[in-house]
Amino acid sequence: MCGIAGFFRSLCPEGDARLLRRMGEVISHRGPDASGEFLDDEVGLSHRRLSILDLSPLGNQPMHSLDGRYVIVFNGEIYNFLELRGELEREGVHFRTRTDTEVILALYAREGVASLKRLNGMFALALWDREAKTLLLARDRIGKKPLYYYHAGGDRIAFASEIKSLLEVPGVERRVEPTAVADYLKYLYIPAPKTIYRQLYKLPPAHYLELRAGEEPRISEYWDVEFGSAPGLDQEEAEEELLELLQKATACRMIADVPLGAFLSGGVDSSAVVALMARAAREPVKTCSIGFDDKRHDETPYAREVARLFNTEHKEYRVSADLAGTVALLPRFFDEPFADSSALPTYHVSRLARQSVTVALAGDGGDESFAGYEKYAIELKEDLARRTLPRALLSLVGKAAGTAQHPLLRKARSLTRSALLEPAEAYYRTNTFVEDDLLAELLSEPFRRACAGYDPAELTTRYFRRMQGADHVTAMLYTDLKSYLPGDILVKVDRMSMAHSLEVRAPFLDYRIVEFAARLPSRWKISGGEKKIILRKAFGRLLPDSVLNRPKQGFTVPLDAWFKNELRGFAESRLLEDPTLSQYLSLDVVRRVWEEHQQGRALHGTLLWSLLMLALWHQQYQGGAACSN
Repeated sequence: MCGIAGFFRSLCPEGDARLLRRMGEVISHRGPDASGEFLDDEVGLSHRRLSILDLSPLGNQPMHSLDGRYVIVFNGEIYNFLELRGELEREGVHFRTRTDTEVILALYAREGVASLKRLNGMFALALWDREAKTLLLARDRIGKKPLYYYHAGGDRIAFASEIKSLLEVPGVERRVEPTAVADYLKYLYIPAPKTIYRQLYKLPPAHYLELRAGEEPRISEYWDVEFGSAPGLDQEEAEEELLELLQKATACRMIADVPLGAFLSGGVDSSAVVALMARAAREPVKTCSIGFDDKRHDETPYAREVARLFNTEHKEYRVSADLAGTVALLPRFFDEPFADSSALPTYHVSRLARQSVTVALAGDGGDESFAGYEKYAIELKEDLARRTLPRALLSLVGKAAGTAQHPLLRKARSLTRSALLEPAEAYYRTNTFVEDDLLAELLSEPFRRACAGYDPAELTTRYFRRMQGADHVTAMLYTDLKSYLPGDILVKVDRMSMAHSLEVRAPFLDYRIVEFAARLPSRWKISGGEKKIILRKAFGRLLPDSVLNRPKQGFTVPLDAWFKNELRGFAESRLLEDPTLSQYLSLDVVRRVWEEHQQGRALHGTLLWSLLMLALWHQQYQGGAACSN
């Protein structure tokens, strides 16, 4: 794991090694073990290293090819690098190190950008061709590793693993994009390719950017998951093949020259990863879990059960001490507003893991490939109603439910409302967290005007509509694989783990498993209320029923209670006593939402968390100064 940064000197002619060092120093948490810079007449490259493979100085970056033509800075791990290295050695290529970085250089020298399809791993890289005067920026297929860039026209570009590095570059302005604030309040994150700032962008997963000196950059997609059927495969054979694929994906992610462990929540996915690690490990697996005093959100008893079953070295931490202090830390690692509240326990579990390991395996990705979220089951009911019931009847039921607060009537109202919508629009509403009317009220008058006519739905409905002709489950899974997974889940895990210089690897995100799952019939993933069907059956060979069949709990936190108790004073001062927030928000509406929550007239925990994270980001990065819109 590492951090990378760099620039074309046409963007900042005065850019020198000192600027490169500053760009690296602000992300030193991503790579505390070594640093390095490269600078020529066209390009500057910076690297911070967290040593995982080949701990010797020979593995430091920027790394040059043997002939000196190519220079690379690379963040990530390539799990099939030994296989690729063997292939290249048989072709006569010589290597100086044991790193995957040098394999990427040699493979690119042979195959150019086509080499990206040969890499099985998580990565963000920048590769400079000194002869062709061409810079390549690329991200892995799923989007595990981040890559941001600033583009001011032509070849005037800078890039980095985190936005804070780009803010070190002279001339990069902190001009907030109003539509990105609307996106954030809708989704709780800002979907690619936008960031909170104008002219700063996210390179989407499975894409590369090529930039030749003196020209405009070209962005291309090199991979996409294809959904379809696996001919001639029955379900039992599929279960065995899936288990074998996951065992291989886990084993190759256990290759490291440093201590290794696992996150363990006690849910199916993390328990499965621990089970597979225990099969492959020679010593007890090190596991760690996070708990809460609120029993509705505490999964530690289930984690302990799995830890005992596989005889792991298990540690736990309870999220209670200095809650406000930890919350205040979060925005400095995300660089833009980010409101997935599970970032808090992820921060703590990463800190706990780093006390004994440098690499941790996690269960991320299982829900998006195998339909593990409850929202998928609810959506299927809504889609069934959409396809089978007359619209007049749906409208009548919705009107009859009115504004009543009885749980059954609320469910009826929600179901009929979604069933009356076009499927892509309905799924957009499922994945967003504030109604259009309230969003318009929340935004400040200048931001409301700037967002007039803008629809945040397009950022995700475009993926749903790509699956036109596919079944509803396929469209939902594809949408989440392309938006929610890389934009929220993987950002959360990357920033919170790298805050502690911890590398996290996720076997379920091996692209071969993603592709295999995409070829399976939807009915093998979800049917009625039963989710992750084939995954649970496959792991019936390894895990007890108590783990496989308990309801999904999720990595959730008790927000509604926190804003009335532990976080009340801290949040009130940040949200209601900073007049500079009026740049983005109507403070009168923020106060109304706050009072409704405190008086118990509504539960606004998630909305208040998103507003608090916006306020803390503003105070951290904008310094209370006016932002251009």
